[in-house]
Amino acid sequence: MTVLAIYSEDQPGAGVFFHDVDAITQQLSQINVQFERWQAQHPIEPGATQEQILTAYDESVQRLKQQYGFQSADVISLHGDHPNAAQLRQKFLAEHTHSDFEVRFFVAGKGLFSLHIGDQVYALLCEQGDLICVPAGARHWFDMGEKPEFTCIRLFTDEAGWVADFTGDPIASGFPTLDQFVSLA
Repeated sequence: MTVLAIYSEDQPGAGVFFHDVDAITQQLSQINVQFERWQAQHPIEPGATQEQILTAYDESVQRLKQQYGFQSADVISLHGDHPNAAQLRQKFLAEHTHSDFEVRFFVAGKGLFSLHIGDQVYALLCEQGDLICVPAGARHWFDMGEKPEFTCIRLFTDEAGWVADFTGDPIASGFPTLDQFVSLA
């Protein structure tokens, strides 16, 4: 279940939770974060290739490409048995920004995006069917959990792909991880 929690940046233990998709969409739109739910145009079989996944969501992907001028789309999958899962998790857990959008559509699995906007933190538990578009320059971090399990479509306007500018702010360490958030939600 998709869940949004909004915290004061100095009170990571006292969030206001939203479970309704319309309420989540409305809250995120107030901070210029696009959130949508997508449906595949046809069923995706287990073990589907990148091409098969992109074809299943082609209509939605093409709409976003036209809307924002995205140049490319790819599929990334990460599972708990990946040899670099712990290293990748630590990298994404550090607060950072991008000069480009960060767009993720969850084909399968889940992840926790936390956005540090003004004096608030918006923690969004994304699951299968969820699209999030984090605006360029937005301070945020991502937690895939101790045992990551997700497949995402990524869209880029810059051919360099995912390039982060780390803020050095330790704020992420004070907020719930994905595994803690799931138990709270």
